[in-house]
Amino acid sequence: MTSNTSSDDLIVVLSNTDSAESAARMARELVGKKLVACVNVVPGVRSFYRWKGEIAEDGEHLMVIKTRRSLFEQVRICMRELHPYELPEIIALPLQEGDPGYLAWVRECTAEIKS
Repeated sequence: MTSNTSSDDLIVVLSNTDSAESAARMARELVGKKLVACVNVVPGVRSFYRWKGEIAEDGEHLMVIKTRRSLFEQVRICMRELHPYELPEIIALPLQEGDPGYLAWVRECTAEIKS
């Protein structure tokens, strides 16, 4: 079992979406289901990318999501069901370090999967 001072079991999930409303809908669902502890929505992100052979540019809202590594697949499935994009960015990064109190709070707010 991981101690409360280690962050090995926690991740940060990043995703962009088209509107504040879309981000809020996903955030409320994820937090409500205890799949994530927190979702920060950052407006005003400008994304440049290649899509279907063309270079695209869009204004987006970045979602910064804190959760347990063991919950990623459930988070991904929930987001795919709610996301307005055909192929949404849903990527996870390891949480390397953090304040022990904050890390404990993330664990407290999320449902632990029992094996």
